[in-house]
Amino acid sequence: MGYYKYMTESFIKEYKERPQVYKQRLVAWRRDAPIVRVMKPLNIARARTLGYKAKKGYVIVRVRIPKGLRKVPAPSRGRKPSHSGRFFSAQLSDQAIAEQRANAKYKNLEVLNSYWVGEDGSYKYFEVILIDPQRAEVEVQAKHVAGRAFRGLTSVGRRARGLRFKGTRRPKL
Repeated sequence: MGYYKYMTESFIKEYKERPQVYKQRLVAWRRDAPIVRVMKPLNIARARTLGYKAKKGYVIVRVRIPKGLRKVPAPSRGRKPSHSGRFFSAQLSDQAIAEQRANAKYKNLEVLNSYWVGEDGSYKYFEVILIDPQRAEVEVQAKHVAGRAFRGLTSVGRRARGLRFKGTRRPKL
């Protein structure tokens, strides 16, 4: 097995066993702001798989998303029975919401990809890989496409649009 495979297994093992270090990390993250720029990725193997490189122009941001259904404060567009509920499931996945929030905060950067890094009882945490399209060091096709996270062009958005697989496994054939 390669080095990244061992790293991935240790990351999964750490989540399942929940050692004291993991719990302390989550407590510290809960005290931080919802969107925080971090120096290096927590799960380097996953980040490298999704296109991250340790170069200028690549930025990692950790995003905190609340778990659970979304609360709607009051019925809008008339008091119909279909609008009378208080809690509704979001139209997007938590990971897609995290990508959009990161892109909204860092407007000059583009979302390359994202991955899950942890969760507790109240929140899910994702690390979002952002790239600077102005830098010459960044050589990916994604830097020429503006607003990727908002148009469903990242891997999470492609999954929601049914474009993840080709051929017989593709649901939209």
